[in-house]
Amino acid sequence: MRILISNDDGYLAPGINALAKALSPIAEIAVVAPDSNRSGASNSLTLERPISVYQGRNGFTYTTGTPSDCVHIAITGVLPWRPDLVVTGINHGQNAGEDTIYSGTVAGAMEGYLFDIPAIAFSQVEKGWAELDSAAEMAREIVVKVYEKLPKPFLLNVNIPNRPYSELKKICATRLGRRHESEAVIREKDPFDREIFWIGPTGPVRDASEGTDFHAINQGHVSVTPLQLDWTHTDILTDLTKILA
Repeated sequence: MRILISNDDGYLAPGINALAKALSPIAEIAVVAPDSNRSGASNSLTLERPISVYQGRNGFTYTTGTPSDCVHIAITGVLPWRPDLVVTGINHGQNAGEDTIYSGTVAGAMEGYLFDIPAIAFSQVEKGWAELDSAAEMAREIVVKVYEKLPKPFLLNVNIPNRPYSELKKICATRLGRRHESEAVIREKDPFDREIFWIGPTGPVRDASEGTDFHAINQGHVSVTPLQLDWTHTDILTDLTKILA
């Protein structure tokens, strides 16, 4: 198996190093990741300037682009082979509910999926990198468990609690939960007394009912959510068709 690994925390982040170490015994791996943190980049591609590609001292390839750029460039130009699987992470903090819309980690995996390649995004629930080796071991277990058995291509979003491997509860198939709307922006002044804004924190959890990713990780389970790209609101589509007829 050949696996392409990327992330949104940058090629020097502990999460991607742990993931590469965990997967290298079971596959030929290549790492192509951003040069620095690109959290919140979502599915953006860099179109207004060229993207530079470098080789890091740790053996990883890094670029000046977004996570989606990295996967796109790797598949279409950098790698001498086509990956069998794209994995991203391990992200520094959870990507659950609406987080998946903004996440560069999920977007990198989605870019692989757009090329009809199976893809998995991995995140730790809490920040701080506690029990990172445990999360990496669980990531490897999930890759082995699902790769041969799920119809391809697939796109999975995985959230792993920061617990020792022996204390992780069972792996659960989940749906996305929901958050309340985001908090207000934070207003400040720059050194020239001009008004500037910081994006505020994400909203609190609204739907953490049984079956959601939020519920699973709150109970100490590993959450695995299958994602799809068709955002069509089929219920409204029927009404809209009648209105526009």
